[in-house]
Amino acid sequence: MPIAAGSQPRRVTHGVHVGKVQLGGGAPVVVQSMTNTDTADVAASVKQVAELWRAGSELVRLTVNTPEAAAAIPRIVDKLAMMGIEVPLIGDFHYNGHQLLAGEPACAEALAKYRINPGNVGFGKKKDTQFAQLIEFAIRYGKPVRIGANWGSLDQSLAAALMDQNAQRAQPWDATAVLREALIRSALDSAHRAVELGLPADRIVLSAKVSGVQELIAVYRDLARRSEFALHLGLTEAGIGSKGIVASSAALAVLLQEGIGDTIRISLTPEPGTSRTQEVIVAQELLQTTGLRAFTPMVTACPGCGRTTSEFFQELAKVVQEHVRGKMPEWKITRPGAEHMTLAVMGCVVNGPGESRHANIGISLPGTGEAPSAPVFIDGEKAVTLRGENIAHEFVALIDEYVDRHYARSAG
Repeated sequence: MPIAAGSQPRRVTHGVHVGKVQLGGGAPVVVQSMTNTDTADVAASVKQVAELWRAGSELVRLTVNTPEAAAAIPRIVDKLAMMGIEVPLIGDFHYNGHQLLAGEPACAEALAKYRINPGNVGFGKKKDTQFAQLIEFAIRYGKPVRIGANWGSLDQSLAAALMDQNAQRAQPWDATAVLREALIRSALDSAHRAVELGLPADRIVLSAKVSGVQELIAVYRDLARRSEFALHLGLTEAGIGSKGIVASSAALAVLLQEGIGDTIRISLTPEPGTSRTQEVIVAQELLQTTGLRAFTPMVTACPGCGRTTSEFFQELAKVVQEHVRGKMPEWKITRPGAEHMTLAVMGCVVNGPGESRHANIGISLPGTGEAPSAPVFIDGEKAVTLRGENIAHEFVALIDEYVDRHYARSAG
């Protein structure tokens, strides 16, 4: 995979296969997400998994917290397969995963990966036994495991032991540094224990999530330096709306530019009544704007100013972005490469022609005092001038014609 300008080479990691999807080992960074349905509600869970998959989620995680949820997993997989959807499903286990997998072996078989949190896999004397049982299920069924430590459920016994050790230092660390070390050690020690139990290193993915941007960067830099395991990136409890998007992007962009991270999830709190798919779109746009992957043609558009006479250019930019995103599932199959196309929708003559010439297809709409015409530039050359009430329809048609001409139809 080409290295984005300004990025460091990708960190070398073990390649982990989750179903037909590879994480690490030189593979492109994978987008994943998680449902928020009751997993036991098969119809609702199938519907949401399908929506996430259609939006571009390459892996989907589901909560498996009750016998009913565990029993539903094989049915969810079967129904998705009937719809032609073979997205790998990850089971998210806390507290009772060993019991659920023992009680529902069909669930253990149907899942593509297990997620284990070492901070709550068990407590006291039961912790090591229950962790070993989960790893034994992964070995038995040939499944990879994400060992996912989390700031909010830190292994308290490990944290206490490290605090005691720190107190003996000639120059003790501050408490935050000790807790950060506890989080990293929780993930690494658990991974090494899994290897001792017989789980190959190329079936282990690590994460160590916190909710602060600078802390996340520090944790993952250290985790990357100290291991070759594939890494799952994500800012836990990122928040709602723009706060969650900005915080996640600020943290993950730094790490990705440093070559750290093999799969990402943007943990957004959905706005009431909004689709869960927003987190998938944000993850894709983060990878695309940092030059690591391409998912759909991106639209360059100006923000508007006193020179722009109406909101039409903003409306057109939205129409264009929604059109190409809607067409991308079809183009991905029939017109591979279309995701790299660049588009520009500009609102006046100041930057309009220049930006439009830089794009594969660009349009410069009339601003205040400009002639009521909209020149369209294709691959740097003025191709046509649009006028009248049908500019949006005609411009979208030009985009479709460009795709038909420039991207070879796939035999598939």
